[in-house]
Amino acid sequence: MKTRITELLGIEHPIIQAGMSWASSSSPLVIAVSNAGGLGVIAAGPMRSEDFRKAIAEIKAGTSRPWAANIPLYNPRAAEFLDIAFEARVPVLIASQGGPKEQLPRFRSIGTRWLHVVTTVEHAQKAEAAGVDALVAVGMEAGGHPAPSEVTTLVLVRSIVKAVRLPVVAGGGVADGAGIAALLALGAEGVQLGTRFLATLEASVHESYKRAVVEAGIDGTTLVARGRLPIRQLRNAFSARYDAAERSGAAREELEAIFKAASLKQSALDGDVDNGKPEAGQSAGLIDAVLPAAEVMRRLVAELDDTLKRMAAK
Repeated sequence: MKTRITELLGIEHPIIQAGMSWASSSSPLVIAVSNAGGLGVIAAGPMRSEDFRKAIAEIKAGTSRPWAANIPLYNPRAAEFLDIAFEARVPVLIASQGGPKEQLPRFRSIGTRWLHVVTTVEHAQKAEAAGVDALVAVGMEAGGHPAPSEVTTLVLVRSIVKAVRLPVVAGGGVADGAGIAALLALGAEGVQLGTRFLATLEASVHESYKRAVVEAGIDGTTLVARGRLPIRQLRNAFSARYDAAERSGAAREELEAIFKAASLKQSALDGDVDNGKPEAGQSAGLIDAVLPAAEVMRRLVAELDDTLKRMAAK
C-alpha cells in the first residue's frame, strides 16, 4: 500500500512501531520491525547517552531500511538526545511534548523527517505551522500518556485529518489489520501500534509484563491520575491504591506520594506488574500471544489486505 507516509518515510507498509520506554529502548525490536517493512522506533527516554549511541550503531548495522528515534522534548536530557540523533543522522525523528520549531532547521539540513505527536487539534495546527513533516495523533485508548482530554482515537484522528494538510499517523486502540484499515478509512495515512509490539519476543521488557498484556481483557487497563498527565496502564494493585485514595478525597500530596512510589521500570525490568506502572493500551484485550515482531508484521499486513478486499467486495 502506498500512502503519503510510506512515500515520506520510505517504508513498505504504513505501519509504525510506537516508541515505548524500555520495550523499544534497545535495538532488537527496531531492527525486526524495520526489516519487515514497517518503521521501527527506538525510545530514547529512559536511556543513558552511551546506551543510546550504542543502540543506534546496532540499528545501523542491523538494517538498511528506515527507522526512527523517539525523543520526548520535556525530558531533562532531550538536548543531549537530540545532539546524538543529529550526529547519527537519524532518518526519522518522532518528538512529543514540546515545541519543534527551534530544532527543525538543523534536522532538515541533514534530511531527517520530523513527525510530531499530538493529542489535540490545536497542537496539530501549531506543529503544522512550525513546519513538521507529519503528525502522529494519539487517542485516549493508547498506553502510556494518551490525550488528557480522553478523546477517543476515532474522533481525534478524524478531527485532526480535517483540520490539517499534513499526512497523519493514527494511534491508540489498534492491534490488528482490521484496526489499521479503520484508521486509514478515517483519513490517516499510517498507523502506530505500541501494545501489539510490546507483546513480542524482541521487546526488551520482563516476560511477566508481556504475559500480563496477553492475559488482559479489553477492560483490563485504566487511566491513573486523571486531570493531570494521565497514564494508561494495566489494572493492578498500584492503580487500585491510587484509585481508592482518589475516591476517598486524599490530599494532592498523598496522591503524589502514591504515584511516585511506583514506576514503569518496576514492571518493565523487574517484572513487578502488581506494584509498578505496566503501561499498555486498551488493545491489550485483542492480543492473545507473544510473537516474533516479523510475524506480527506479517499478520498485520495480511489482515489489512483481507479487510480491504472484504470491504471492496461489498
